[in-house]
Amino acid sequence: MTTDEDSRRLAELGYKQELARTWSGFSNFAISFSIISILAGCFTTFGQAWNNGGPIAISWGWPVISAFILIIGFCMSELVSAYPTAGGIYWWAAKLGKPIHGWFTGWLNLIGLIAVTASVDYGCATFLNITVNRLTGGAWEATLPQAFLLFVIILVLHALINIYSHRLISLLQNVSVWWHVAGAAIVIAILVFAPSDHQSVGFVFTETINNSGFGDGDQGLPFWLYVLPLGFLLTQYTITGFDACAHVSEETHGAARTAARGLWQSIFYSAIGGWVLLLSFLFAATHVDEINKQGGFVGAIFDTALSAPLATAIFAISTIGQFFCGMSCVTSMSRMTYAFSRDGAVPGWRLWSKVDRNRTPVYAILGGCVVAALITLPALYAPAGTETPVAFYAVVSIAVIGLYLAFLIPIWLRLRMGDAFKPGPWTLGSKYKALCWIACVEIVVVSIYFVMPFSPAGVPGGAGFTWTSVNYAPIAVGVVLVGIALWWSLSAKNWFTGPRRTIDEEVPAAEPR
Repeated sequence: MTTDEDSRRLAELGYKQELARTWSGFSNFAISFSIISILAGCFTTFGQAWNNGGPIAISWGWPVISAFILIIGFCMSELVSAYPTAGGIYWWAAKLGKPIHGWFTGWLNLIGLIAVTASVDYGCATFLNITVNRLTGGAWEATLPQAFLLFVIILVLHALINIYSHRLISLLQNVSVWWHVAGAAIVIAILVFAPSDHQSVGFVFTETINNSGFGDGDQGLPFWLYVLPLGFLLTQYTITGFDACAHVSEETHGAARTAARGLWQSIFYSAIGGWVLLLSFLFAATHVDEINKQGGFVGAIFDTALSAPLATAIFAISTIGQFFCGMSCVTSMSRMTYAFSRDGAVPGWRLWSKVDRNRTPVYAILGGCVVAALITLPALYAPAGTETPVAFYAVVSIAVIGLYLAFLIPIWLRLRMGDAFKPGPWTLGSKYKALCWIACVEIVVVSIYFVMPFSPAGVPGGAGFTWTSVNYAPIAVGVVLVGIALWWSLSAKNWFTGPRRTIDEEVPAAEPR
């Protein structure tokens, strides 16, 4: 598909070609692959799976949950092929349903993307904090305030890169892919060849651990029905953000095909690479007591299995990968903000939907980064005796819940529409019924689990309750849902009509082939 054909299709959907269409199909794939980032999620949320299930939550949980996520990706690939617009998820919901569907989808998607940006950049700051501490021999103390300072600096850098290096963004996405591939391969090679001994296959695929505090550490029914599913947050969080392929579709050549292909392929290849990477972690986890002592922190594996220089090298590789990931997150988040504002849904929409002379949504970039910093403020505090603030996992949960609920609405609407749906060149055919049903059920189940407390100290009214242990994801998501529901009922239903046309002239017919 040529650029003219892309612009014509966009005009048929009601929009002028305002963003620069300079991205290749590989660059479109690259942004989602970078946001998924096995060098980010596999490192930063490893402890969640280790403490809530142990090795089986990783060795078995990762491929099983990845398969469900791939099904979600297939459903969304069909939608982006039919509607290749920057608004992506909420645009689909509004067109397949009513304005109210687009309203809720858009806000859930937006808060999810902001939370993803916050969690990735905070994770990057945490690993940079540790890396600098190791390189300076402890002169840099790596405290929580220092981690937050680095987090703000990284957010600022990502905003500046997206504003002033707009022409380099697609190139940097491509570089990011190869960094993730080469970096993961190097980490795996180090963990395979450097340690003096490894764990057994039995440990990796059958061992269970319950450090959650629930069920007194036992592996009874509460473990299998509650604790272990909490460990699946590792997979569900890592493999997310793939809707970026849709958000940059207005900047991609041949988007009806390439964005659809890039979306599911980014999930598929990340799932394979991430599983191999995580298995290398588990086989190198020979000092279980020390890992438990450090709260399941993945760095404990490197420190106990490797020499200090090699462990530091792994921290550095992951940190750089996470930096690329955060950069891609800001790109995706800003495009969603721009598109949703273009349709008048965000307060101050005229500002957020502006593009500068370089065709970059500058104010959308700045506004999203500021909100990302604000929702992460609780990470300045952590429960006594823990390395990672519960606030980090709360922001992770907000990201997962917001994004996957946003995915749920258009997938359900497409299922409801049935054969009346007009697919693009990439389609599921008759398989859509089974796949859409599976996707919807998985998202509902996951969303329920991830608003639950992560530890007994986070259960209101329980013994030892502390506010720093609270999973505030249900509070944040609940406030957003109640707020946008009230806003819709009291005001928005009177003026929000869904996607607005920004092109009035007649769309020229496509030339015969």
